[in-house]
Amino acid sequence: MSRDTIRQVVNFLAVIGTIAMNGLANALPLNGQLTGEISDRFRVIFVPAGYVFSIWGLIYVGLLAFAVFQALPSQRQNAGLRRIGYLPSLSGVANVAWLFLWHYNLFGLTLVVMLLLLASLLAIYLRLGIGKTPGVGAGEHWAVRVPFSIYLGWITVATLANVTDVLSLTAWDGFGISPEVWAVILLGLGTLLALAMAATRRDAAYILVLTWAFAGIGVSQAGLPLVSTAAWITAAATAFLGAWAFVRGRRGQGAATLQL
Repeated sequence: MSRDTIRQVVNFLAVIGTIAMNGLANALPLNGQLTGEISDRFRVIFVPAGYVFSIWGLIYVGLLAFAVFQALPSQRQNAGLRRIGYLPSLSGVANVAWLFLWHYNLFGLTLVVMLLLLASLLAIYLRLGIGKTPGVGAGEHWAVRVPFSIYLGWITVATLANVTDVLSLTAWDGFGISPEVWAVILLGLGTLLALAMAATRRDAAYILVLTWAFAGIGVSQAGLPLVSTAAWITAAATAFLGAWAFVRGRRGQGAATLQL
């Protein structure tokens, strides 16, 4: 069995294992606790409404598409898939480890593992050259690049939420700044990140995940006018940036086709 075949098999099994464990975490449930029930214990502001977490369904579908696509014999020597190597497996291990730590109330360690998951997804993103190296086929675009853009976008938001959860356990006073203002600051940082992604990567999929999350914060924090208003403004801003990135991306693909 060649190295490429081993990589394909390992990454396929890692994705299937990750999806299965995420399902079992709530079906069993792990340590007698549901993932969402644990999250509800934290009285933090930078958390979207419950329906927003349905994005995991889309992420799992995307990961499954990736697992199947990368396992095809025709993709065995795909240069982009070779570059990311076993990073998808590493991200799967981090994802599952986070689940266990979360369900067993080891919240400080969840942040460490979440940062590992974020780092592995960022490495995949950069090695694939998303937004920098157009010209891949439709299959690779929809089964590899879009799924990891969406996954990275959501884990970006999840990391910020995880940080606020851990800080709430330490009774951090926020340097005297109110939690509402901190939430607005985080929303602003997220919008700046969306602007950077639009300008440098033209990655509409990543940006629109932020829009989805920010709108969800607007819904969940309707009782806090400052946060809710800021969330809806940033959701609108990132939606505009996502549309701009999409149009720029389409134009770039058209230019690349003409050059070919």
